[in-house]
Amino acid sequence: MFKKILIANRGEIAIRVIRACRSMNISTVAVYSEADRNSLHVMLADEAYEIGPAPSNESYLNVDKLVEVCKSAGADAIHPGYGFLSENADFVERLDAEGITFIGPTSENIKAMGDKLAARELVMKAGVPTVPGSPGSITDATEAEKVAAEIGFPVIIKASAGGGGKGIRVVFDPKELASSFRACQSEGKNYFSDDRVFIERFVQNPKHIEIQVFGDKHGNVVHLFERECSVQRRHQKLIEESPSISVPQKVRENMGAVAVAAAKSINYVGAGTIEFIFDNNTKEFFFMEMNTRLQVEHPITELVTGVDLVREQILVAKGEPLSFKQEDIKQTGHAIELRICAEDPITFVPNPGTIRRYREPSGPFIRVDGGAYQGYEIPIYYDPMISKLIAWGHNREECINNLHRALGEYMITGVKTNINLHRNILKHPQFLSGEYTTQFIEKEVTGKPLEDMFMFVDDRVFLISAAIEAYQHAKSNNDFKFSNNSQWKVTGRRKQLRY
Repeated sequence: MFKKILIANRGEIAIRVIRACRSMNISTVAVYSEADRNSLHVMLADEAYEIGPAPSNESYLNVDKLVEVCKSAGADAIHPGYGFLSENADFVERLDAEGITFIGPTSENIKAMGDKLAARELVMKAGVPTVPGSPGSITDATEAEKVAAEIGFPVIIKASAGGGGKGIRVVFDPKELASSFRACQSEGKNYFSDDRVFIERFVQNPKHIEIQVFGDKHGNVVHLFERECSVQRRHQKLIEESPSISVPQKVRENMGAVAVAAAKSINYVGAGTIEFIFDNNTKEFFFMEMNTRLQVEHPITELVTGVDLVREQILVAKGEPLSFKQEDIKQTGHAIELRICAEDPITFVPNPGTIRRYREPSGPFIRVDGGAYQGYEIPIYYDPMISKLIAWGHNREECINNLHRALGEYMITGVKTNINLHRNILKHPQFLSGEYTTQFIEKEVTGKPLEDMFMFVDDRVFLISAAIEAYQHAKSNNDFKFSNNSQWKVTGRRKQLRY
């Protein structure tokens, strides 16, 4: 087994990998940028090395520095987490050349599924259903108009190398097609150095269903059932759950078999996710893309299947066969994950800053994957996610109730968070019925006031209140000279309420 693993990432996912390594008696090496010097993953690892300035292209994406640290620390392997270099085929090839094991898929796997157009063609050959659309990339707006007219509006334009909500435009009005096409081309070029785009029929009010797959170096591939990720804002996931309330058992089995076929078609190794567009009316599903990495939402799969996915990644990377077969995997109970972010709950604008008070929820069937603490400063340079709050229940209703309890215990002051947004979503009739789609946030939440507001008040509110009360008291007595027993001091020393 590996003796030492370097985690080429930060925050909660780095901590998640550190915990898996520790349970396997494997030493860990953390890396950090200047902005992350006081991060929790740095404190928890056995060793930690600074790798550059705050911008990710000068630190977490600095391949030369990562290789240098890995060698000097004597690490056998690198776990990329998700994001950053987790789906970078060149990085994998560099590690192979350096004799360092990459804990993830092969470079060939990443290349095959990293290009959406190529991936679409591959899975079609494997018998995976795809959304009707252009057979290949489209080079100009005139051609785009022709294809759109053939498949019918609305259509969705996608950058071939896009991801993370970038390079995507939905077009309902033919008059907006040309400008949307150029915008996708521009984003593809700017973000991914690839201006190729393609067009598909837009499935209106779809659900986003993904299947967790896992392969080893011995040709074994299994699936670990589905996750529903339809609660999204700006094409980015906010809430995920497993199993999906909308997927019938026969369709669930079919989706799993199709996902395994897609993974086997490229001899996939490691953890990966096949993402589908799901029509809730017809129960049809269509291939969207494959993420060749561990997903942010992997904890809910772990809770309903009992499989430690990170541990399995490490074992497979070492050459071990999968520790389970398809018939061993069962879904038990229900799990939901909430992404707790430092952002305005109404506008979704990130709100980095220093956390003044912090208390995580706990208790039966509650899991928090995070890296925050009291006094921690959330940097402006990275994703504003503070933690992932995950709950399990014997059924969906119990799971939701457990989440309500946990949200009531979660205290974060000093920065704005989306905790109240989650409290409102969990009570919304569409969410409770399971009829919500990827348009849910946009249609039912965005621009509307939040109800059932619940918050822990920042300490500064009490200090300001004390100052105002002292000032008013002094003014009413026409005396602005404060004695040692002034109301200012008396009020300021009162026991502060928590909320």
